[in-house]
Parts: sequence; C-alpha cells; structure tokens
Amino acid sequence: MRLSTSLVAVLGSAVLLAACQSAPEGSSPQDTGATDDGSTITMWTRAPTATFTQTLIDAYNASHKNKVQLTVIPADSYQQKVGTAAGARDLPDVLAADVVYAPNYASKGVFLDITARVDQLPFKDTLAPAHMKTATHDDKIYGVPHDIDLSAVFYNKVLYRKAGLDPEKPPTNLTELYNHAKQISAAGTGASGYFFGGQCPGCILFTTWPMIWASGGSVLNEEGTASTINNQQATEVYTLYRKMFQEGIVPQTAKNENGPTWTQDFTNGKIGIQPLGSTVLQSVKEGPDLEVGVAPIPGLTGGTSSFVGGDVLGISANSQKAAQAWDFISWTLSDQAQVEVVAKNKNITVRSDLAENTYAKQDPRLGTFNKLAGAGQTPISVNFGKTYNDPNGPWTGTAIEAIFGDIGVSDALDKHNPAITESLSSGS
Repeated sequence: MRLSTSLVAVLGSAVLLAACQSAPEGSSPQDTGATDDGSTITMWTRAPTATFTQTLIDAYNASHKNKVQLTVIPADSYQQKVGTAAGARDLPDVLAADVVYAPNYASKGVFLDITARVDQLPFKDTLAPAHMKTATHDDKIYGVPHDIDLSAVFYNKVLYRKAGLDPEKPPTNLTELYNHAKQISAAGTGASGYFFGGQCPGCILFTTWPMIWASGGSVLNEEGTASTINNQQATEVYTLYRKMFQEGIVPQTAKNENGPTWTQDFTNGKIGIQPLGSTVLQSVKEGPDLEVGVAPIPGLTGGTSSFVGGDVLGISANSQKAAQAWDFISWTLSDQAQVEVVAKNKNITVRSDLAENTYAKQDPRLGTFNKLAGAGQTPISVNFGKTYNDPNGPWTGTAIEAIFGDIGVSDALDKHNPAITESLSSGS
C-alpha cells in the first residue's frame, strides 16, 4: 500500500496524458458484448494479489478459448509502471487496481467506461458497494470488484483460555478489548495482549479507522479533500493505543514495525488480539498454540465497522480487446467463479447474494467477513496514496506522534490535520 512521493508525481503526470486519450477504435461505452474467440488477454496485478488472481485465471483458462496472460508487478513499483504505460498507451487489456487508487484511475482515463456492460449484469446491485463506489466517476462505472481484503479483529482462542477468558466472547467495545488484552498479557504465558505496526501508515489506518467509524467519528470529508481526524473519537482511540503501549500490553517492537512482519507474532501464537486483514486467514497455520477467532472491529462503546480494501478490475483505455477482456472480467463475477474458486479458497465473495455459500457455512469466520464486506467503509480520495500510504506523507507523522509522541493525543491530531488536508486537496 506504500507509494513514494516521486512515484505519485510520475503517476499523476502519466495518467493525465491518458485522460486526454480517446477510447480505442472499435470500442464504445455502449458496447455490452463478451467474446470468447481464443484471444490472448494481457493483465497486470500487484504482487500481494498475485496468488488470488492466478487462481481465477487458471480456472478461466481451463474452461474458455480465451487465455489470460498475467504479469505480476511489485507493489512498490506498480503505480509508476501503470503511470508510464498509461502515458504511452501501452497498458494491458485488463488492469487490477488497489481499491484506494481506483478513484484516481477512474478520473484520469486509465480505465474504459464499462457502465453499459455492468448495467446488464443481473446481480449488479449485489456487487461490493465500497468497491463499486470507488470505481465510479461522474456517474460512470470504470471497474468492478476483484478481491476483498477487509479489517477484522483476530484473536487467539488458546491464549483466551489460558487467561481465563471465554474464547467465544470476543470484545464488543474498546474497553473490553483493553481488558482482554491486559488479562492475556498478565497470564504469564509469555504472550502479549495486543500488537500493531507502529511505523506502518497503511496498517494503522486499516485497523484503527474502523474503531473511529464504529464510534460515530470520521477521518475525512465526503469529497476526500479534507481531513477530519482531529475529533474526539479519534483522540480516544489513539489514547487507548498509547496507553496499551506504555503499559507493556503491546510489545516494544511495535514502535518500529513498518509492515513486512506485522502479522508474524500473531500467527506464531504470541499475540492475543490483533486487528488484521481477512486474507491472513488463508495462510495462517493453526495448531496447539493458535486457534483463530474473528470478530468485527468494535467502537469505543459498541458498534462495529471495517476498512474494506482489496482491488478492482477494469478494462484499460487502450485495450483493443475490450469484448474479450469483459468475457474474463464478467466471468470472475459469476456464480461458478465466486463460489467454486473464490469462496472455496477461503476468500470473500464480492457478491452479497452469494455470501451464505456452501464454503462460508462450513467456516463461520468467512460468514463474518462476508457480512462486514457490505457494512464496512472505503474512504475515497484521488490523493489517498500520497497522503496516507506514502511513508513520507503527512499521515505517517500524524499516527506516530499521536501514539508515541510527547504531546497530548488531541494536540498531535490538531497539529498535523492541516498538512493532511493540504495533501488531500492539492491538485483537486
């Protein structure tokens, strides 16, 4: 989710070129056809999404004449690659985009208008609302949901039992979360009650913003051009984080954790509670030291929310194979793909009408994720990346000073809020 300032500049200049481009010859926003004629369809995706995407591609290639050829690009260089290719009209036929960058792609002409194609889908209204909103610009649809990664509370039922807690009763508010984490830390098992990535701006917003939303607070305005993080709910959330760190409920290593290993201690059975992304469930290995429970992220006094992340899929503006690309994209949304490929591999279906599928019924945790997918939020801002995910952006310093700083939490949020707003509104 990280994006350097220089890469943002490259992307901004490149996609502006793309915005002036017309649709490729032979394609039209009114087209609705899907063609399976044995064509080769090119596609790009970020490395974190590669396994998920390839699984879908393998299933499609095995059952269709068309063949999708995937190129996997490191996450840190993805935006630069897309920006350069957009300016040169050299994008692949199908492009996956991190959902937080979808508004930029949609507004700058990187994607083809697929409104008419999406409108003909009988299940259109069941598609993940947050993803659809980010891929819509000026009432035109430029992408559809590809994968969903949302934030939820993960907790270790083994450590709950050892601490004398009921493993079937996860925290329902932040006071309970604090008390459970404190009790786990004091149980003498060598485990810590809680963990977070203190130097990872994306990790922090992914897991703490839902606490603010569930408490009735906000983080930025509806237009995505101004920060509202300096509010009472956010102050109380980060005060709790500061308290847990100072009391040793959170290991000291959290202060320097910048992302790559932020799930490691939990998956090794050393952390009692940690909000994480739903995709962690696919790779975690449970055993004597780890039995994973999941629950919605609670607010200060109750309520629940989630940061709904993931990727959207769109047809690139320069594709000469829009009908073939749509054949693949629309298939990924089908019952067959969503249930027998996506859900079967412990992923969240992007269609709410398929949430109670056979595989979700077999694992109640998937049912929890599916419900959160329709109830969570995805903040929308054209300048989201440079503001929040860039380690050198204004959000990083805000979060670090709010949690670890010497001044009061409220003062820290007030101090940094103008810089966040300036970044969000620049170029808008």
